[in-house]
Amino acid sequence: MEVMNPEDIFYMRQAICLAKIAGGQTSPNPMVGAVIVKNGEIVGIGTHLKAGENHAEIHALHMAGKKAIGATLYVTLEPCSHSGKTPPCVDAIIQAGIARVVIAMEDPNPLVSGKGISTLMNHYISVSVGVLEEQAKQLNECYCFSMKTKKPFVCLKTSSTLDGKITDYRKGFCRITSDHVKKEVHELRRKYDAILVGINTIIHDDPLLTVREIPTYTQPIKVILDSNLKIPIESKVFQNEEGKTIIFTTDHASPVKEQALKKKGAKVFRTGKVMNLHKVMKILYSLGVISVLVEGGGNVNFSFLKENLVNKVIIYKKLNLIGGKNAITLIDGEGLKIEDAVQLINPSCEKISVDEIKISGYIDRKDGIFPIEKLEKINENEDVSVGANNEK
Repeated sequence: MEVMNPEDIFYMRQAICLAKIAGGQTSPNPMVGAVIVKNGEIVGIGTHLKAGENHAEIHALHMAGKKAIGATLYVTLEPCSHSGKTPPCVDAIIQAGIARVVIAMEDPNPLVSGKGISTLMNHYISVSVGVLEEQAKQLNECYCFSMKTKKPFVCLKTSSTLDGKITDYRKGFCRITSDHVKKEVHELRRKYDAILVGINTIIHDDPLLTVREIPTYTQPIKVILDSNLKIPIESKVFQNEEGKTIIFTTDHASPVKEQALKKKGAKVFRTGKVMNLHKVMKILYSLGVISVLVEGGGNVNFSFLKENLVNKVIIYKKLNLIGGKNAITLIDGEGLKIEDAVQLINPSCEKISVDEIKISGYIDRKDGIFPIEKLEKINENEDVSVGANNEK
């Protein structure tokens, strides 16, 4: 990787900011930003707005026009070199007369990876790669992970009291955090393809599982784990058409109930004798889902951690204490041995309000999946079964 100069860093930061504008609306494509600079002046900018539309480089080239001749293009992801829903960006870059291309990161997509860079160089265009590379990888962490592993990126989000309780001893719906956190959670939901919960969350909380509070281009898919199809037909997830509903169940579930749910517009998939979370992830990926936000209860959270399926954790903590042996904790189940404890890496702690904090970090999965640069070491294990969610 070349030594970065201040000018390249400055303009790449602008490109990354542009990429973030379309957060939550480009999947399964990555977020990409582009900036064209000539003689110290920005002459073109662009961002990829949604799948199937022009890529960021094309928008920037259209804006720059003839000023693109001899200019430098800054782009957060390697320009594509293959034809998909849109023509190859490298062809447009070459035809526009761009003299230099600065790229934050190589595209992990095997259809592109390295090919876009070599095509540009073969046409005598100067190419620099690796400027703000880690920031670019984090921006598209879901896309990078999914491309490398053919599985969805999983973020486990939960809210709890300081002593880890997500409900009080009554076990009903219990609002833990403030309206400020609520809005931030909806912003988080907007970034993911799907929201996943267990049947207990549906029965006790009856959530909508939609993005509200903020504008959104599309609604996430609603995913429900329900081993015996106990979900009430009148549940709120069926009362609106915003976002599709997918229910995963087992061979024990009633075929009659399954047909009733399908009439409500839900898709139903069976994973075998028990709820197999690896099969759940495999099916979701086959449906085009590259990122999943798990908002389940303590047993669902534990099952995902136990099966080594979590990539990232976000915990909102209210700084109060309620106790109670019957109050549900954020991680329930039978628990892990201390030597098998799940470890956060690159953790951060942010003060949200006078009595609320946000803790986030990646999971040290012990299989080399994270940090991002170790993705190639993934340990494929598709067919591990788990108990039926340990739901009670």
